Amino acid sequence: MSTPLSQILPVLEHLAPLRHAEAWDNVGLLIEPRRGDHPVSRVMCTIDLGEDVLDEAAERGAELIVAYHPPIFSGLKRLTRAGASERVVIDAIAAGIAVYSPHTALDAAPGGVNDWLADALGPGERAPLLPSAADEAYGMGRRVTLATPLGLDAIVAQVKAHLGLSHLRLAAAPGHLAGASIGVAAVCAGAGDSLFAPLEGPELYLTGEMRHHDVRAKVAAGASVILCDHTNTERGYLPTFARRLAERVPTIDVAVSARDRDPLQVV
Repeated sequence: MSTPLSQILPVLEHLAPLRHAEAWDNVGLLIEPRRGDHPVSRVMCTIDLGEDVLDEAAERGAELIVAYHPPIFSGLKRLTRAGASERVVIDAIAAGIAVYSPHTALDAAPGGVNDWLADALGPGERAPLLPSAADEAYGMGRRVTLATPLGLDAIVAQVKAHLGLSHLRLAAAPGHLAGASIGVAAVCAGAGDSLFAPLEGPELYLTGEMRHHDVRAKVAAGASVILCDHTNTERGYLPTFARRLAERVPTIDVAVSARDRDPLQVV
C-alpha cells in the first residue's frame, strides 16, 4: 500500500514547521521526480545524502528520502555528472525518488534534534537559545537548567552514552576540574559557534564543533566545552524521527540508512 506524497508533506511540516527554519537554509521538498501525485510506500531517513545512500535507498525501493542536510544548498548552475552533488540530483530523479530536507526546522522544533541532544544532560528546564519570532516554543539551540547540578565527569559520561561515542573532545574549565558542579548548559546540534558567541550565563557548552578561539574564550570565562563532531550530535536522532513519522503515517515503511555515517573517524 502506498500513500501520496501530498499526504506525507503535511505530516513532515507538522513535525518540523518550515517557517521556523533559518533564513539561510534550504528546506522542504527539494526533488519531486514526477508530475502529479508521487506514491510512497517506503521512506529512508539520513543525515547526508551521498551516492552510497542514494544507492541504498534505490535498493530498498524507497520512493522518498528525508535528508536532514539539504543535498541542494547553494545554487546549482548546471546538472552534469562532473560533481557528486549534481549526480545525486540527477540519479534521484532518474530513480523516481523524492527528496525532502527539514534541517534547521527540525532543530528548532520541540522534540526535535536539539531537544534530543539536550536529553544527554538529563532532566531540567529547557528553552530555545534563540526563540523563533513566530512562536517562542520553537527556536535554535537549547538553554538547559539541570534539575540536579552535575559534575563534569558525570556529564561527559552521560553524553558519551547518549550519543554512543567512546571518545569526545573536552575543554574543561579549571573550576570544573576542581569539582565545581554544572547547573546551566547551552546546547546546539551541529556547529554552535555563532549561536554561543554572545552567551555569558551557561557553565557548559555542548555542540558538534566550534572554532579554536571561541573554545578558548568560553574556557577563559569559566565554562567548559564538549565537542562531539558535527553529525554525531544529529545522527542519533534519526530513529526517533523515523518512529514519529511512521506513527503518523502507518501505511508507509520508514527506515534509517545503514550507510550514512560521519565522514570523520577516530583512528
